[in-house]
Amino acid sequence: MGKKVLNRRLLLSIILVCLMPALACNYPFSAARSGAIDDLRQTLTAMSPVVPVDTTPVPIGGENQGSSQPGEVEVPAETRAATSQPKPAAPILDESGERYTYLTNPGDTLLAVAKRFAVDPDQINSPQPISAEGLLPSGQELLIPNQVGESRYSEILLPDSEIINSPSAKDFQIHEYISEANGYLSTYEEMVKGSWLSGADIVRKVAQENSINPRILLALLEFRSGWVFGEMEQGSKLDHPIGFFVPEYKGLYYELVLTATHLGVGYYGWRSGDRTSLTFPDGSAIRLSPGLNPGTVALQALLSKLSNQVEWRAALYDPDGIVSLYEQMYGDPWMRAAQVGPLFPDSLAQPNLELPFSPGERWSFTGGPHRSWNSGSPRGALDFSPVTGEPPCTISRAWVTASAEGVVTRASDSVVAIDLDGDGYEGTGWVLVYLHIAEPESITPGSPVLVDEPIGHPSCERGNSTGTNVHIARKYNGEWIPADGPLPFVLSGWEAHKGERSYQGELQKGDQTITANPGGPSSSLIIREE
Repeated sequence: MGKKVLNRRLLLSIILVCLMPALACNYPFSAARSGAIDDLRQTLTAMSPVVPVDTTPVPIGGENQGSSQPGEVEVPAETRAATSQPKPAAPILDESGERYTYLTNPGDTLLAVAKRFAVDPDQINSPQPISAEGLLPSGQELLIPNQVGESRYSEILLPDSEIINSPSAKDFQIHEYISEANGYLSTYEEMVKGSWLSGADIVRKVAQENSINPRILLALLEFRSGWVFGEMEQGSKLDHPIGFFVPEYKGLYYELVLTATHLGVGYYGWRSGDRTSLTFPDGSAIRLSPGLNPGTVALQALLSKLSNQVEWRAALYDPDGIVSLYEQMYGDPWMRAAQVGPLFPDSLAQPNLELPFSPGERWSFTGGPHRSWNSGSPRGALDFSPVTGEPPCTISRAWVTASAEGVVTRASDSVVAIDLDGDGYEGTGWVLVYLHIAEPESITPGSPVLVDEPIGHPSCERGNSTGTNVHIARKYNGEWIPADGPLPFVLSGWEAHKGERSYQGELQKGDQTITANPGGPSSSLIIREE
């Protein structure tokens, strides 16, 4: 497929620079953040297990099992006959070339749109009132000066819901799909953190941990190495099937973690408006077309780390590229997107959430908005540490409590996830993810849970925590939600605001302000009201 083995030193440098102020949290004592190598190590070691059960029909490999050529992947006839749904409308440039007309997409904000089009927010006009802070209603007409010039690579490639582990993936049977494909992946096993996992287990694990759609992980694995439908190839692809040649991180698990992370970096960078260009391994760069969607930029950003511009263009836009392969493997992605609807409905609002500890207890607000999971996620998490006088980094006698009613979908490897809509799947509705929950006395997976019910004890377990704490983050329809933005993180009436850097920030409630501090001084003390 025209794929090229990259210069290992160059690619390693790019990876280490671009990746990961990871999952691990900074807590109750002040410690300087380490450099890029330590960030990479944190991301690659901060992993948790997965559980969802899938129920969808599986594409059959048929006579072409074992082929790694996109044109030979067999797809059911009923899927091939599906009719495409409309893609989001591209911005329209007027005859003078001076102004765009742009129709907003779900999840757009005024600030993000302004950054993508390289204008100030006050330069954007609309026939309707424009919300300066909240989510813009889908389909609102915006009139935007043309400051970006001619746009290249403006085709929208995939819906957002095909990149995020969203409602689109709820019924996708990972294990059955891989088994029916009957390629090398179906026989693959790897030791991950002391346990042997099958190839399907690894895909499921990475998909749920990072909230990335398993379909895109499998499609990229097939496109880059032929592992899903093809036979084993000798050489470097055995250790690096996607092509991230990081010598100390070998095997499918780490390769897919890096894949998910780079997809997230592109996706959330475009969502916020902070990622507007791509740089390739040879140093060349392009400006991203302002009318793209996060799902397309996620794919563009990932592949820009794996190939230079000529190969990148072919991989994305040639008839035998990744998008064509994706459609052959799974059918029409736009039809699935239409069936599940937008990830962000116009009326979306956070449900009522309580602080993750009991009323009257003394805790410290030790971490302001920082990465929900790793550098492939936005600054959506907050950290709290119990004030109990216990030695640092012990399992506290204090309890972390449920911030809302729901069902526990995961409770292992120091992670507890609570699904608020109760369907047991983390890709639909609101989900709360707690980290550093000690294994002893942790709540049982599958348990219904009420507000304020104990779910486990805070600890230093998982990641490189510097003190006992709990890390809490939110997802909606599989997408990590920033703590400070159009859907602010509000706990017991305290609203989060980010600081200049990760872990900095404040909680505000009326005229009260609490400032995050990993040292836990009195200024960071928070007591939930009775």
